[in-house]
Amino acid sequence: MLKENNNVQTKLMVLWIFVKLNVISADLLSFLQPGFLKELTTSGTAEGLVITPSFLVIAAVLLEINIVMILVSKFVTRRINRKLNMIAPIIVAAFIVGGGSLAPHYIFFATIELIALFFIMKTAIQWKIES
Repeated sequence: MLKENNNVQTKLMVLWIFVKLNVISADLLSFLQPGFLKELTTSGTAEGLVITPSFLVIAAVLLEINIVMILVSKFVTRRINRKLNMIAPIIVAAFIVGGGSLAPHYIFFATIELIALFFIMKTAIQWKIES
């Protein structure tokens, strides 16, 4: 039988994987939107946003948070884990909302991602010290 901390850690890890898969799915479907790739390759913009090397670095750092949190959730001590799982969802949610699209598929995925991020925060807040 798993210890309580291990159950919480596994739950958090699975939720972060779920968020990441939804982010990837939303981005992949965006490439299928008519004209999206043409705009990106010919003008260097995506829905009016200029894609620069600096933008890509910032986006990479923000996207990496999801990936790192998968490992943090499973392998970091409860005290640090709990704090990071209360902070990271806020940053990721801001990126999802602020860097998102108004395309229907994106709104759908963003809603699912935000609900999962809420449950990550709720789980971290309610994580009790192991007896």
